[in-house]
Amino acid sequence: MIFKHVADLHSISKAAEKLGYVQSNVSQRIKILEDELGARLLIRSNRGVKLTEEGTTLYKYAEDILKLMQDAKSAIDKNKWREYLVIGATQTVSAALLPKLFLLFMKENNDIGMSMKTQDKQQLQEMLFYGEIDGMFVNGLFDEERFESVHSLTEDIVILSHQDFKFEEDGCPTRIVNSDTTCTYRNKTIEVAKDKGYTDPRIIEFDTLESILNAVESGMGMSVVPKRILDNRKTIQGIIQSDLSTPVRIESIVSLKRKRSKSLQKFIRFIKSLSLNV
Repeated sequence: MIFKHVADLHSISKAAEKLGYVQSNVSQRIKILEDELGARLLIRSNRGVKLTEEGTTLYKYAEDILKLMQDAKSAIDKNKWREYLVIGATQTVSAALLPKLFLLFMKENNDIGMSMKTQDKQQLQEMLFYGEIDGMFVNGLFDEERFESVHSLTEDIVILSHQDFKFEEDGCPTRIVNSDTTCTYRNKTIEVAKDKGYTDPRIIEFDTLESILNAVESGMGMSVVPKRILDNRKTIQGIIQSDLSTPVRIESIVSLKRKRSKSLQKFIRFIKSLSLNV
């Protein structure tokens, strides 16, 4: 629905670009809708558009209509109109937690498909706000004015280093971290090094968890990762681990303003029913 895209993106031009339409066509469609309803739906300014009171009312109904259409399609033909949930997470969280979580959920709900989106935390929050994903797992702070936590989990974390490295003898190791500066595991790695009295600021950044593990395995330095990563990867060689006493808290968050689909409600009930060691 054109109106919903404009409202979500706060911009006629961005909505047109996303939909592949000419901007004038989007503007004309909005005008036709306003004329039909006899109400102004959008307030236009140099900073984009925002909903009027009537526009906000219509938006809520638009969400309900789209959800009902998806439910109706699925009820008519579940194979053709399969329900899908799109869940976001940062790379480290997605690698450690989500594969097994998805597997367990789909065993109980084989009529619902799952898709995972991996981005940095800020990008994921924007995607959640604009409805591009249904929910996300995040560690650390999030925008509580736009999102709410529906459940929280804790992840045990460990320090990884090469088996030949001795902290006491070899001095300060290079920190091997994710390039996302908001990553909790990156910040934990830097924090642990400081707690050990290491002041050398040497850092090597990688964009993937696989690269971080390979770097530690080759003896380049140390990193902090979820303990679950090692449980899932029995083939890693030459790495020793030291458990950290303080786990990382992971929140499952959804949009405050969006109506929750039946599939999302099922997923929320499912994660609430799990023990911490999924």
